[in-house]
Amino acid sequence: MHDVRLIRNDPEWFDKAMARRGLPPQSKVILEKDSARRAAQTAAQEQQTRRNALSRQVAEGRRKGEDTAALEAEASALRAETEALEKSAAELEAEIRDILAGLPNVLDAEVPDGADETANLVVKIWGEPRDPGFQPKQHDELGIALGMMDFATAAKLSGSRFTLLRGPLARLERALGQFMIDLHTREHGYEETVVPLLVNDAAVFGTNNLPKFADDLFRTTDGRWLIPTAECPLTNTAAGEIIPEKRLPIRITALSDCFRSEAGAAGKDTRGMIRQHQFRKVELVSIAHPEQSDEEHERMTTCAERVLELLQIPYRRVVLCSGDTGFGAAKTFDLEVWLPGQQMYREISSCSNMRDFQARRMNARFRGADGKIGFAHTLNGSGLAVGRTLIAVMENYQTADGAIVMPQVLGPYLRGLDRIAA
Repeated sequence: MHDVRLIRNDPEWFDKAMARRGLPPQSKVILEKDSARRAAQTAAQEQQTRRNALSRQVAEGRRKGEDTAALEAEASALRAETEALEKSAAELEAEIRDILAGLPNVLDAEVPDGADETANLVVKIWGEPRDPGFQPKQHDELGIALGMMDFATAAKLSGSRFTLLRGPLARLERALGQFMIDLHTREHGYEETVVPLLVNDAAVFGTNNLPKFADDLFRTTDGRWLIPTAECPLTNTAAGEIIPEKRLPIRITALSDCFRSEAGAAGKDTRGMIRQHQFRKVELVSIAHPEQSDEEHERMTTCAERVLELLQIPYRRVVLCSGDTGFGAAKTFDLEVWLPGQQMYREISSCSNMRDFQARRMNARFRGADGKIGFAHTLNGSGLAVGRTLIAVMENYQTADGAIVMPQVLGPYLRGLDRIAA
């Protein structure tokens, strides 16, 4: 959500910011409505002042036994006019809010311009893809051959874009989630949280999923929403709060199931379990002081990278360009992991600084040491998507005979399981 005062002070800056998002100028219609709203509010206040004066005159006249009918009639007319002005101001306020709710965040100056992912900028490469000495398979080939990745039964139960994992492969998936949550809580200072998987409209609006992305979500019959990631409940823990500055940054994490309709993904990544309706993910969220958020963004991304480094899986970090940066983000780092079966890097984490965009939507504020109150900055990132990490382990640790060697760092979670084979 944007601050109307900033648009009022520099409409040209705002229009340029929206142009980087591929949008036409927005300030004119916003400021026209804002001007009309302020005029209605001012008129209503003036009418109220006049009504108050008339009320005093009526009271004084009655004490003196004077005829106050004309004054009372004027006061009654003013009341109707005031209510009409207040209603008009409220309607204009709602219209402005609706417009602002549909506009994306202002991009950081360091975000490269570009129409799509082809303009993303690689800023770091860690590790080198290994030459396995044989033609590597994709994860779904490996999983089906092992008899532990069952798409047919999942489709029978739930339809497309679901996967049923069995035996040691299910155990590996569980181990990865536990490893990640332990790493982030024990070494990176995040507080583990168990979150509701169902949230209300306000929570989904606060993390900018509503109103624009309603079609990407699943809704229950009682009007609640299945969370697309734990970002939604974790970030909204700050909604409506005024947090003492000394508590910032707040770092919280959750391992949760996540649900997405993938409404816009028809025909995309239909093979395997890259893009699912239901998946598990470790989410990282920070509530930060505005002066800390850039530093916190780098720290969060490094925490996510550490997972892949400990698993010894090659990855690269990219800065998303203007055309690929998400609606609510000012700047996003994507981590892309090497998948030898596909012979390409694929996204496994997005870490975003939302600045005060979400905080304004959910009224999440902090009180500084000087007593002044301001909007906090919110950040979120994948630390990591568990299913995609499972895919990366399967493809990078596969052997020529179709087995999968377990990463050494997972030893404490697998208790003797060092190899998955048919």
